[in-house]
Amino acid sequence: MNESARGWGLIKLVTFLVYLFMFAPIIVVLILSFNASQFGGFPMTGFSLHWYGELMQNESVVRAFKTSLWIGIVTALVCTTIGTMAALALVRYEFPGKHWVNALIVGPVLVPETVLGVGLLLANRAAGMKANFGLLLLGHILLSLPYVVLVVQARLIGVKRVYEEAALSLGANRLQAFREITMPLIMPAVLAGLLLAFTISFDNVSASVFWRPPGVETMPTEILGMLKVSISPQINALGALMIVITVGLPLLGGALARLTIRRQTKA
Repeated sequence: MNESARGWGLIKLVTFLVYLFMFAPIIVVLILSFNASQFGGFPMTGFSLHWYGELMQNESVVRAFKTSLWIGIVTALVCTTIGTMAALALVRYEFPGKHWVNALIVGPVLVPETVLGVGLLLANRAAGMKANFGLLLLGHILLSLPYVVLVVQARLIGVKRVYEEAALSLGANRLQAFREITMPLIMPAVLAGLLLAFTISFDNVSASVFWRPPGVETMPTEILGMLKVSISPQINALGALMIVITVGLPLLGGALARLTIRRQTKA
């Protein structure tokens, strides 16, 4: 075996160990969520869906799920609408202060969520307002919007303007050209941005702890609160559901985007 083959073998081994280190806790949570024992650890005493049933009977968990679902849906719809329009303006048009607007929109991606959460909370208190649903929703939109803009921007850059110009030259107005030409072409990115915004909102914890009003819990903050009391097997089941949602939705969005692009290419 030559030096190059040994080097590649070492790189593959290190890569495997890094991925194992990263995903081992997730795999453990998924496995223990089916543990029949009331103690959330190994060795497992049997396979059971008991703890998932217990979650469905837990009113605080159900209430937190409904809260996260509602906030996630509203955040996704608002971010997708505003983000698509912003991306279109930033890619297709020139206007004064364009670079500043782009930096302002993308800025929250560069700021740690905890810092952003504390900053928005302090600004809210300085204005004489208490934590409320509006602040929580605004914060989630602020965190999710940049990702939608970036995803749609990347797709728009790859869509040639000649298609829109051809539609305009044939008598269509700008709204018709966007609806009939541009929107179908960028739909994979719009769909991906929608699911990404929902996932970011649904999974957020570091900022939500500062923005939520008293007595209101989201799914991540509910898990955090349960961990402070005790390590219940329900936490493993709840964590497994969160993993399925936050990992499954982006994968579903990517698959749908690739399928849509493939159909457009064939057409």
